Formats: sequence, C-alpha cells, structure tokens
Amino acid sequence: MGGVGDVAPLAAGRLRQLQAVGVLSGFAAGAWLGAAEAPTKVVTLGISPVAISLVMVLGVFVARWSLPALIRGTANVGTDVRRAPHLVVWALMAGCLWAVANTLTIFAIRDIGLSIAFPLWNTNSLLGILWGALLFNELRGAGRTRWLGVLGGAAVMFVGAMILALVSSTQAPGGNSAHGIAAALGAGVLWGTMYIPYRKAYLTGMNPLSFITFFTIGELGMMVTLAFAYLGGPTGTWAELAQVRGVLFWLLLGGFVWVIGDLFQQYAAKYVGIGRGIPLSNTNQLWGLLWGILVFGELAGSGGAVYGRVVGGSLIMALGAGAIALSTAVRAEHRRWQEAAQREADRYGVEPAYVGARLSGYEPDAPRRRTVWDWLIVGAATAVFIGFAANARAPELQIHYGWALGLTLVMLGLLGGCGLALWRTTRLG
Repeated sequence: MGGVGDVAPLAAGRLRQLQAVGVLSGFAAGAWLGAAEAPTKVVTLGISPVAISLVMVLGVFVARWSLPALIRGTANVGTDVRRAPHLVVWALMAGCLWAVANTLTIFAIRDIGLSIAFPLWNTNSLLGILWGALLFNELRGAGRTRWLGVLGGAAVMFVGAMILALVSSTQAPGGNSAHGIAAALGAGVLWGTMYIPYRKAYLTGMNPLSFITFFTIGELGMMVTLAFAYLGGPTGTWAELAQVRGVLFWLLLGGFVWVIGDLFQQYAAKYVGIGRGIPLSNTNQLWGLLWGILVFGELAGSGGAVYGRVVGGSLIMALGAGAIALSTAVRAEHRRWQEAAQREADRYGVEPAYVGARLSGYEPDAPRRRTVWDWLIVGAATAVFIGFAANARAPELQIHYGWALGLTLVMLGLLGGCGLALWRTTRLG
C-alpha cells in the first residue's frame, strides 16, 4: 500500500456538491426519524416497552433487507462485502448498540413523554463531535471559525437539553422523571458510540445500503435476546405480542419509517461527517416535539410557562445544531478525512482506488442489477406488511389526524426532494 497520495484530493466543486447533499440528507433524516417514534406512543396503553422495541426491530429488519434489494440489488451488497469484509463485524456491533438504545428510548417516552425525551437522547450529537475529531480527523484543518461553530453549537445544544430536563422533572406523565431522564441520556450515549462504525464504514468505502443490511442482523439478534430475557423466554414473548396484535402493524410501520430516516442519516454521516451529520439529523427533536404536542396532545393544559420552556429549549438545541451544520468542511479539512480513509485502507487491505471513489460519491463497481432473489425479498416484505395491516386497528389514543396528515405530507416532500438530489449527485453511492 502506498501513502496518503493514493487517495486523490477532491475538486472544490465536487466537495461543495457532496456537502450540500449531505446537509439536505441530515434534514430529511430528522423528519423521518422523528416520525418513526410516533407509534411508540402506544406504550402509554400499558404495552411492554421491550415488546414494542422488538416489533419495531422486526419492521426495521424487513425494511433493511427489502430497500437495498429494491434500490441496488443484493449482488452489489455482496461486492461491498468482498471489498471490505471487516466492516460486517462493525455493522453487527452497531446494530447491537442500536437495539439497546431504542429500547431505552421507549422507557423514556413512557416516563417523560415524546416531546421531552427526544432532545435528551439527542445529546448523542456531543459524542458524535468528539469521536469524529478524535478518531477520524474531522475538524482538523477546519480553522478557528468552524471549530467555534461546532463547539459553540454543541454547548448551546447542551443548554437546551438541560432546560428540557428541568421541565420533565415536574411534567413526567408516568411519575418516574428520574428514570426517564436516565433512559433517554443512556440511549444518547449508546447512539453516540454507534456512529464510530458508521464513519469507519464510509471512510473505507462501503455503500450505506450495504452497511444497513448487516447492521440489522445485529439489531435483531440483540433485541430477541433482550425480549426473551425480559418477557420470559419465547413463550412469554409470544403471549405478550398476541395480546396486542391489533397495534403490531403500526409498530412495524414505525420501524420501516425509521429505516428511511436512518438511511438519510447514513448519507449525512458519509458526506459531512458524524460531527456535523448527526447534529443535523437530530433536528428530529423538533419533529418529535411537533408529533408529541400537535398530534398526541402532550403537555395539554400544562400552561403557557411549560410550553414556553419546552419550545424554547427545543429551539435552542436546534440553533446549536444549525451552527454546527453551517460550519461545513473546507478542502483542508476534507484532505484530513482522506488521510483517515487511507489509514483505514492500509489497516484492512482495501484498494485505495475503491476507497477514493466511494469517498468522492462515485460507484466504481458494475452497474446495479436485480435478480429473482431481490424481487422475492421485496415481495415477501410487502406480504408481511399487508398481512399485519389486515389485522390492524386504530390505537386507543387521542390523535389529531389533520396534523398527522400535514406532517406526513411534509415528510414525503423531503423524501422526494432529498432522494432526487442524492440520485443526481451520487447515484446513491
């Protein structure tokens, strides 16, 4: 292997294109990740948080195999694995961390509500900035202004989170505010650490659609283990799910929506780094606030002071995320990213040309092709959702359907706009 010169510098125009599509992906991720948590409100009906998380992970599993099969084809996933097989282990590890973190978020929603829990676990941004700078050369060569923008934004986000934590101590719906705060912050720590495998994957060259395919095996394995331990083995787990079969479809749908949001988050992490991409995707806190207050009526009757603190704390966190997002990488910093990518290529024996092409948003391999196997995967996933939808019933929650429809239409607009931008710029590479 050669030195850092093996990974060619990126042209200024191409860097701007990738930065722009990365920022847009972060905002789209926020919308879809925020909406994905809405079905977990059924926890207020007395359903076990572990059972809810298990069904969501089943929905995630179905989506993570069917979407890559539909968009790229499983043959391209195999090509990525042959090029960088070491990343399969990292993807499995990330999936395990996600499963535990997602379960903690449901406990947090039960104890302190969706609109307050969101910003607390989104402190994972702080860890994303730390790991990006320490391990992957993010912010190296960025200049004082961009350092101040990222670190200042992180500090502002922390202040906003503390405001919301203080509000939650008196407004917790389940009466266990301390437990809810601990669960939300614990999820933030696990998710913040999970982004290390993300960045390793994309510096080395793996396509996000390939990474999530193996990520979900770790998710499902860990979640099944947790469910069996918590719910009394396979028999207890089956009995728990059978009691709530009417709402299983909504939880599966939540897992599917989460995968779309996570896929956008993966592209944000790839093209603007985890120190910037994660805070951008953490605008899901505002979407969580909107779903919680507008759709589910959280904090109803709490008074203007409480609303002011919750909205104010969330906006403060959003301003911090905005400051980080505006501090985009310059060519000098991106060159340091390429040094980190070369280090990964040398360590694991990956071809530098492959790494350089993927880091630049290009696809060096053969064109995508779909096989009969791919269409069978897509067909099976569709059948699963149709089957559960046939037995679904509306959850016994107070839901404002007009607001739900409006938020859904905005999400679909972001999906179309960002998806088109990614396709035109990178062909989803």
